Amino acid sequence: MVAIPELKTLALYSKQAARILAAASPRAKNAALLAMAHKLQTHKEALYAANRQDLEAAQAAGLSSARLDRLRLSDPVLQDLITGLQQVAAMPDPIGEIEGLQVRPNGLQVGRMRIPLGVIGFIYESRPNATVEASALSLKAGNALLLRGGKEAWQSNHALLQLLQEALLEAGLPQEAIQLVPTTDRGAIVEMCHLSGLLDLIIPRGGKELIELVQREARMPVLAHAEGVNHLFVDETADLESAVQIALNGKTQRPSTCNSLEKVLVHVAVAEQFLPLLARAMDTATVELRGDERTRQVIRIPAASGEDWQTEYLDLILTVKVVDSLDQALEHIARYGSNHTETICTNHYAHAMRFMREVDASLVLVNASPRFNDGFQLGLGAEIGISTSKLHAYGPMGVKELTTTKFVALGQGQVRD
Repeated sequence: MVAIPELKTLALYSKQAARILAAASPRAKNAALLAMAHKLQTHKEALYAANRQDLEAAQAAGLSSARLDRLRLSDPVLQDLITGLQQVAAMPDPIGEIEGLQVRPNGLQVGRMRIPLGVIGFIYESRPNATVEASALSLKAGNALLLRGGKEAWQSNHALLQLLQEALLEAGLPQEAIQLVPTTDRGAIVEMCHLSGLLDLIIPRGGKELIELVQREARMPVLAHAEGVNHLFVDETADLESAVQIALNGKTQRPSTCNSLEKVLVHVAVAEQFLPLLARAMDTATVELRGDERTRQVIRIPAASGEDWQTEYLDLILTVKVVDSLDQALEHIARYGSNHTETICTNHYAHAMRFMREVDASLVLVNASPRFNDGFQLGLGAEIGISTSKLHAYGPMGVKELTTTKFVALGQGQVRD
């Protein structure tokens, strides 16, 4: 485990780098981002070699297929990262922007200037792509980043970090703007959580146990990313073929992600038509269905347990329930949802509007797959995570979500009476 003094030293380097980044020009930051994209493209074979070491070790350790999927770097994953870096570089730089400027009766001009948060501690598991996404967004927002990755991605993260730091130096920025805690010992997480005054924010991205540990130990603000117990409600007016395709995409396009579909609620008026269609599609995709008693009267599937309704599977398993009304669907989601992603399939305008207003989730969709709850898909370029807490961000966190504002006032010699 990294000793506390050494971890504090890393955090102090991050603090110094954050001051430089806060004053860095948009040109320098964008040059670093584009250099990162170029290095990912030109060094991909070395990255794949490092990733293969992680995958082989993970397979030997018996990691699940879902966790192996999150760990794997592939051509599509790498291309998404490269595109994301390029998109973030092309975005307007938020730092220094003054919002809501107004003139007070005494002539004083008052507004809010957008500024970096400072030093972000990012604690995450398995996903080496998160190393790049977090680095890109933090850099664009003028923040320094202290990374603590999981042991599964140790080789991949080190290979990525080397390229990211080289790009920083080429752009004339400090390499300490992105650092990796040189241990995967879990005790380092607690030590990071106690670095108040050095870390301005901690973002944990991983399993429930990790989130709870960080929330319990942190001495600074935490942006939490809870599990995705995500629902699709098939309304009585829904286009049933479309609803099947949305459910299929939500469950099977990448089941190991937090924005995948886990539960389907079906209005009783369309249950006898919809459930056989759903069962055939999911059977073809080798998805295991589990259902409540009324669902099982229509299609022959295993019974759902009480635990099923609150479980994030991250696997090819889907739980189905028949409900009597929109009210009952809303009540079920309020009880079992995790504030992540909720979807309604409907052709009834009032039902759609009510669902959007009343469902408490970081993204609410109408007639679209829950897989769109993703920073890249929502136009953020990338994301550092999906916040399921409401302060100070709710949903995917892009560049703007990694900044805050301070008041500024422009005067001509005014003094207070």
